[in-house]
Amino acid sequence: MNSFIFQAFIYLLAAVVSVLIAKRLGLGSVLGYLIAGIVIGPALHLVGNETQDLQRFAEFGVVMMLFLVGLELQPRALWEMRSKLLGLGGLQVVVTALVVMGGAMLLGQVWSVALTIGFIFSLSSTAIVLQTLGEKGLLRSSGGQCSFSVLLFQDIAVIPMLAFIPLLALPELARRPLAGNAEGGGHGSLSLVDGLPGWQVTLVTIVAVAFVIAAGHYLSRPIFRLIARSKLREIFTAAALLLIVGIALLMTVVGLSPALGTFLAGVVLANSEFRHELESDIEPFKGLLLGLFFITVGASIDFSLLYAQIWAVLGITLGVMLLKAIVLFALAFVFKLRGPDRWLFALGLAQAGEFGFVLISFTVQSAVLPPDLAAILLLVVAVSMLFTPALFIIFDRLIVPRFDRRQEEEADEIPEPGSVIIAGLGRFGQIVNRMLLANGYKTIVLDHQAEVIDGLRKFGVRSFFGDASRPDLLHSAGLHEAKVLVVAIDDPERAIEIVKHARRENPNIRIIARAFDRTTVYRLYEAGAHDIVREVFDSSVRAAGYALRGLGMHPYDVEKSKAVFVRQDVRGLRKLAPLWREDVEVYDNEEYVAKAKEIADLLEQAMMGDRSALGEKAERGWTPPDIAAEQLEKNID
Repeated sequence: MNSFIFQAFIYLLAAVVSVLIAKRLGLGSVLGYLIAGIVIGPALHLVGNETQDLQRFAEFGVVMMLFLVGLELQPRALWEMRSKLLGLGGLQVVVTALVVMGGAMLLGQVWSVALTIGFIFSLSSTAIVLQTLGEKGLLRSSGGQCSFSVLLFQDIAVIPMLAFIPLLALPELARRPLAGNAEGGGHGSLSLVDGLPGWQVTLVTIVAVAFVIAAGHYLSRPIFRLIARSKLREIFTAAALLLIVGIALLMTVVGLSPALGTFLAGVVLANSEFRHELESDIEPFKGLLLGLFFITVGASIDFSLLYAQIWAVLGITLGVMLLKAIVLFALAFVFKLRGPDRWLFALGLAQAGEFGFVLISFTVQSAVLPPDLAAILLLVVAVSMLFTPALFIIFDRLIVPRFDRRQEEEADEIPEPGSVIIAGLGRFGQIVNRMLLANGYKTIVLDHQAEVIDGLRKFGVRSFFGDASRPDLLHSAGLHEAKVLVVAIDDPERAIEIVKHARRENPNIRIIARAFDRTTVYRLYEAGAHDIVREVFDSSVRAAGYALRGLGMHPYDVEKSKAVFVRQDVRGLRKLAPLWREDVEVYDNEEYVAKAKEIADLLEQAMMGDRSALGEKAERGWTPPDIAAEQLEKNID
């Protein structure tokens, strides 16, 4: 029963079942993995001591994650983050370490032990926070970007911490034999810089980082081009893994964080033509290893010690998380984070991190912390990570709605209504607004993101802060007098509510709405929209046009074909909309499927058979493609 296959089956089964249940309950995948670890470890004892070795292996998922994060950041973007990286990140580590140190000294710890505890709890969980922010789409928010900057600085700060901690060794612990700790740190065994003078360690560090940057820029691209010519996908995947493992190994032997090295490599390769291929090859390994890491965290919780020291562990955990949240909230205020971003930053980073396990093990090896205290601190780190998904749930269900209500109360006053109202000013809404302004029309733009509004006002765009789904704000914008309403927000439910209200209050207004897919199109038609634009439809039609040109079709015929296809698709959607039923899967709706097939057949017959009938050459001489498309549609009817 202890075979490798059985263990693999248990871990994979626990991961799949727990994560599906957790996601269904809206708890997130991280909490699902942690619960899976608790179930197969302390609860059912299906796994044993191998979880410690697996955890060190699974920490490689964090390394891969930072490589992928680096691929998303171009060097210029990293340089623009320097103030947050050094200022916000540096202050967070220093202030948190000092505050926690003060708390530990109040509880009777000597200053060296207290400072070490401060180091441990100044770090947060890169794995949990980035994974959760990515799942919730918050990584590009102001709070998410600040969180990322702090996490990156923390990963860098681990390096001087590992160098400084041995200087805090307690003489009474140094004389005590520490059986079984030789493997605990995971850093010292491969290090080639142990025992070197400080200036030599610094020189080796600089050379290693420079080598990673130079190799990523000058060596990796020709190597990947050579591998790509082999047209063997598995070799490219192996090369991508080799790159990450090799950089991690190099960083380890020079005493640096593997995560830092792979992050730098990712940043260097961010402009590479192989960026997307690398991302797609590494992503599955990253996801599985991160999941395994969280499972091992849950499985490694010592519940016998937790039961014996339950109040001490919970008290320390909640105390540390509260102190960190206060420090983070204060720093968010100083660095001018606003609204929910401030709370996202404070709550998201309040836990201890996976590098805490490394530091605790290293401190025991270095005779800095007594083993009994280290065991309790390990529990505190694990329990704080277990609490983290709950903090994100609090953010989603309590903090965000509260600020939504506040935004409703503090929406801008709109002094003069306009003939065109644009709800939402993301990429979609901005293009619509620019084209209308270029043609001399005045617009009223509404958006609920204050930073977007502030930025647009600097460019002279007439924009106002507020939630466009609020009836009173739409009325202030001139809903009753407006001729056109463009619903450009990407939230289908809010978009449908806006369309319903606008149609009810102003039956004559022309409503143009953005839709993600056909289902949303049908619901928007039902709500009262006139014209509906699917997000990728027009770009897909353009791509098909390029394909037709590549196949030798005359450009005029391509434009005519595109025009009739678009017009017929819109007509088809209008015919199918009454047949669509929300409570029935599309493929199970026989009437809908039959009508869709009929429309597709008619379109194909007309487009394939019209050329000789309409006379291509004469037609090209004077008939615009749109007019020709109207003539062609008569064949369909």
